[in-house]
Amino acid sequence: MLDPALLRQDLDAVIQGLSTRGYAFDRETYTKLEAERRVVIQEAEVLKAERNRVSEEVAKLKREKQDAEHLIVAQREVGQKLSALEAAEREAEIAFRAFLSTLPNVPDRSVPVGKDEHGNQETKRWGKPVAIENPKDHVDLGTRLSILDLDRAAKISGARFAVLKGLGAKLERSLVSFMLDQQTAAGWGEVLPPYLVLAESMYATGQLPKFEADLFKTHRGEDALYLIPTAEVPVTNLYRDEILPADQLPLRHCAFTPCFRSEAGSHGKDTKGVIRQHQFHKVELVAFAAPEQAEAELEHLTECAEAILEALELPYRRMLLCSGDMGFSSRKTYDLEVWLPSQNTYREISSCSWFGDFQARRGSIRYKGTEPKAKAQLVHTLNGSGLAVGRTWVAILENYQQPDGSIKVPKALQPYLGCDVIR
Repeated sequence: MLDPALLRQDLDAVIQGLSTRGYAFDRETYTKLEAERRVVIQEAEVLKAERNRVSEEVAKLKREKQDAEHLIVAQREVGQKLSALEAAEREAEIAFRAFLSTLPNVPDRSVPVGKDEHGNQETKRWGKPVAIENPKDHVDLGTRLSILDLDRAAKISGARFAVLKGLGAKLERSLVSFMLDQQTAAGWGEVLPPYLVLAESMYATGQLPKFEADLFKTHRGEDALYLIPTAEVPVTNLYRDEILPADQLPLRHCAFTPCFRSEAGSHGKDTKGVIRQHQFHKVELVAFAAPEQAEAELEHLTECAEAILEALELPYRRMLLCSGDMGFSSRKTYDLEVWLPSQNTYREISSCSWFGDFQARRGSIRYKGTEPKAKAQLVHTLNGSGLAVGRTWVAILENYQQPDGSIKVPKALQPYLGCDVIR
């Protein structure tokens, strides 16, 4: 959520920043809600002052043993009016915050202005794609090796699900272990969070209310529970409504979880194979930093995700997303794109984002120094895939395919998988 003070101090700058995302700010609604809120607050302040004045008069008359009944009646009337105003004030604040919750984050100054993915900028490229004559895609490779079964998955659960078998299942499991081992060795503390979360958790990270259509929702009695779309949600919410010690920052966690997405709005996109699934696995990196640490932390987090690709010797590139292609909550985002021979292009395998204090304000996540007069301040949150496991699985099959249809296993994974080739 954006800082309300920022809107009040420099509304034009906020509107301009949001316009680079293609977001049309509703100035009329904002002005109306802000005016209504201010009027109610001011009227309540006047009544509070009147209540205090009358209370002092009543106390004075009682000390002097004089009749104060007429003032007590007036005091009661003021109290009733104040109660009504306080209820109106709460309603006005709720309406104002509901409006704020629909506003995306303002892009950082370093973010290029652009309308869509065509405005993204390549900032790094690693590895050279190996020339493969007539490369097969992962569906063909996996099906022929009997390690991927999409037909039976569809029979069980419908479209956008997969069954991995034999060494295909073990490869997925090996990738998870390899990624967690690499990230914990790099200083990311591992956590295993719940996969079902309350609406408050989805709100804090920005999935609600805007993206409810993208979520799977279930119920426990009268309580709604959401299947997580990414470990970002539960791991960020570990510290919701808490104050972290400043000397613990940056605080870094990694987590393996299944992820669940309805893929609303993605009809016709990546319908073949396991690129875009309703259920998939990720190892996520989540960091909490002081504002002055945050931009450097984004670089560090991204490099840790890149280290997995480099260890697996998978060619990739880093893209700085333009303003019109970033996620709702992001202030700045790098996408890592891995080379897929069958598509003769790079495809996203990780998205690493810096949210500023956008999520922390929604979730009341703060930090505080040990100085006597230190005040609690909002942290900056960051997260990124380190990596999307299924897409890494796809990249290995396609980049390491051999002429006979077998798959060479990357050296870094051989101790985990227990073999050097899948055939």
